[in-house]
Amino acid sequence: MIYRLSRFLPGLLVRLLVAVGLTGTYRHVYDASEKLFLQYDFIVVGSGSAGGVVAARLAEVADWRVLLLEAGGPPPPESVVPGLNVVLLQSDADWNYFTVRQKHSLKSYVGESCHFPVGKSLGGSSTINWMMYVRGNRRDFDNWEEMGNPGWGYDHVLKYFKKSEDYRGPVRRPETDFYRGFGGPASVENKRWGTPLMHAILKAGKQLGYDVVDPNGPEQIGFSIPDMTTRNGRRGSSAESYIRPAVLQGHNNLHVVMNALVTEVLFDDRKRAIGVKFEKNGKTRTVMAQREVIVSAGAVGSPKLLMLSGVGPEKHLRHHKIPVIVNLNGVGENFHDHPSVFGMTWTVKRGSDSVFRILRPEALRKYSFDHTGPLSCPLGVEVNAWGVSEEGDPYWPELQYLFVSGTPVFDYGLFITDGIGFTRELFSKYYKSLIGLEGFTVGPMLTRPKSRGTVKLKSRDPRDPPLIDPNYLSHPDDVTTLVRGIKFAIAVGNTPALREELGARFHNQPLPGCEREVPESNSYWACYVRHMVKTTWHPAGSCKMGPASDPYSVVDHTLKVRGVQGLRVVDASIMPLVTSGNTNAPTLMIGEKAADMIKLDWGVIPG
Repeated sequence: MIYRLSRFLPGLLVRLLVAVGLTGTYRHVYDASEKLFLQYDFIVVGSGSAGGVVAARLAEVADWRVLLLEAGGPPPPESVVPGLNVVLLQSDADWNYFTVRQKHSLKSYVGESCHFPVGKSLGGSSTINWMMYVRGNRRDFDNWEEMGNPGWGYDHVLKYFKKSEDYRGPVRRPETDFYRGFGGPASVENKRWGTPLMHAILKAGKQLGYDVVDPNGPEQIGFSIPDMTTRNGRRGSSAESYIRPAVLQGHNNLHVVMNALVTEVLFDDRKRAIGVKFEKNGKTRTVMAQREVIVSAGAVGSPKLLMLSGVGPEKHLRHHKIPVIVNLNGVGENFHDHPSVFGMTWTVKRGSDSVFRILRPEALRKYSFDHTGPLSCPLGVEVNAWGVSEEGDPYWPELQYLFVSGTPVFDYGLFITDGIGFTRELFSKYYKSLIGLEGFTVGPMLTRPKSRGTVKLKSRDPRDPPLIDPNYLSHPDDVTTLVRGIKFAIAVGNTPALREELGARFHNQPLPGCEREVPESNSYWACYVRHMVKTTWHPAGSCKMGPASDPYSVVDHTLKVRGVQGLRVVDASIMPLVTSGNTNAPTLMIGEKAADMIKLDWGVIPG
């Protein structure tokens, strides 16, 4: 009965909100299936935060014909409302992937596995994500360059962050103004609704010696009001910011085909990519590329498509009886993600928690009137923070902290518990006592994990989901760092701003499975980490960018796939090491930079 409610109630809420309060939804009714050319200059596979950017930017060259193929349909109407983001997970706009059973983590999750959200809609994951705009740390990109990738240092990529951005928030400090972009396609705003809890957390950070900062400026350490990829309180996915304007600009040289599952990249006998096969409405179609095929299917989808096409580890391909075009051992390797510790919860006095307000009629009225209030930002999001690192460069943060209002049972256990993937035993023994109480949750997130996993094929059938193994916490240093993160989160919760002013109290009931450990000892928190960590939905690295001397590099610094011609990968899969923050903004940057590199390679000077 609970499971049925968990599937039914979110849909009912969405229908109510859409019917009563959602007006002016953008429509994406330009599917070009019936007017396809036999050949295009460029074919882009995947319409997410990189693919949508690349397709739109290449279409700026009026003489080029560009085809964008997306496996999903148009964005659902509710996707434009930031506060409804949670109901998009495990919907038709999501591939509904799950990880394989994890050996070292996810002990409190059903089957020791977790849902692994990947967008299946025009706009890709930017249509279902949490809309956080975080570029990462300047040291992330300088490190990429030091790893043998010229042109990817911070001073090189900054202009592409600025090119993509239309910053609409307050300039927090005059010296950070230089680092922001104005007038680009991707609108970026501050969270449009402040709460007592948000202000208390910012004050708590100050009490611990941290400033309120712009993390997208020159340095990242501190507490911040989150920046969002929204425009006037509405989601700004790549579908809204890039694809729709490019299609409607009047050149008619960008064709978009939705519900098109690309099953194979085609090669000629010289190992040059010459086109793709895709399935739509039960029929297989072929379309050719005169110049390049660009794979932008994400850190899960891109290695899957490469391997289905014969580009990948020879042994794995032969196991699935796939003809080998080129043996590239790195395809599907170096796969990693930001693991976060979910469920660290504090209770607060009534009136402090904002998440309950999303269910009240005034929330709908406020959003309908001026697109503010709790529906104007992702569910419960309050503050982001980055602490000083205890090891290595102190200003290259090893941890990010997301502060969210509400407890994991703010919905009385009807659907959030199942959506997160917690076992019902955990709900009953650990969280049930919190039902009806207001609170907040802190998620320490590991920014530079050392653990590495894989993406592999389940079979040669393109419709089969891949085997996703992040291999969380396989490196013991990741556990040690997350334990430090837990201790920092507790220190924040114990500040006078939260403990005295909001009555914050940590839910320190022993976690099921860790009762034998000494409470609040390092061994207890290590046990807690192994039980409660899961994905933060930031997969990266599975088509690694690197020099020819790196046997696991898949693409070079211009994102060309090694061993073949006419094929690039452009998305978060090319990151040698994931950035120190949410990955949507750097993926937009990758798309912008790739578009300029492609233009230059074909004799067009970027504007």
